[in-house]
Amino acid sequence: MQEIKIFLLSDSVGATAHAVAQAAAAQFSNVEINYQRFPFVRTTSLLNTVLAQALKDHAVIFHTFVDRQLSKSVNAFCQEHHLPYYDVITPALDTFSEVTHLQPANHPGTVHALNDNYFDRINAIEFAVTYDDGKNPTGFLTADVVLLGVSRTSKTPLSLYLANQNLKVANLPLVPKAQIPDEIWQVDPKKIFGLTNDPEQLNTIRRQRMVQYGLNPDTMYSNTDKIKEELAYADKIFKKTGCLVINVANKSIEETATLITESLGYNEANQ
Repeated sequence: MQEIKIFLLSDSVGATAHAVAQAAAAQFSNVEINYQRFPFVRTTSLLNTVLAQALKDHAVIFHTFVDRQLSKSVNAFCQEHHLPYYDVITPALDTFSEVTHLQPANHPGTVHALNDNYFDRINAIEFAVTYDDGKNPTGFLTADVVLLGVSRTSKTPLSLYLANQNLKVANLPLVPKAQIPDEIWQVDPKKIFGLTNDPEQLNTIRRQRMVQYGLNPDTMYSNTDKIKEELAYADKIFKKTGCLVINVANKSIEETATLITESLGYNEANQ
């Protein structure tokens, strides 16, 4: 298998360069990618050290420098030494400058500033942790999103992912014969989302989970007939609440989250 080393350079955290590189690399399944991030590169001396290492390692460079001088230095170095590179941010900055007839502020890390939006996100994450797995039913009444589903339908990771989009999420595991909190019936059905899965896939997920715990995978927890009973019970609850039901089989967390935010009319890009 072909291996590629990618250096992610930035005068901020480098998350954007990483995301772009990963999105492109995902289309090349037969290539092994080794990412190495170099955040907060804000001096020429540090940049030159990193570039020298990149040349030595024959790395591909993805960079997001808002400092024009550093950006030009990287591009010039790569062109001179025939090192593959991708300047992620400069074309976008140039586009905005062309449209607005203004020059960019060139302040690294502006998108990660500790503003109200940042603290709202922290609060949303704390909310998701506090009201995970129905630990406190009162959370359902103040949540932006309520997730219902049987075990291993990605309720917790989805809650945290949505929290990173500033949404307060509470979730409840659905277990046959267990009491459904009264608060659930007081929630606007538009805020409730039922998560389901295919029995066979849920069986595989649960078996793998048991193996990870060092336990016997062949239990009632992973029994296909038992899983079908759980899913049928969950479906009754979904219909009773009138919520939107999402089958998470073969869906990533990102895909499921997008279905939820679109249903809510929530535009992540404006947050």
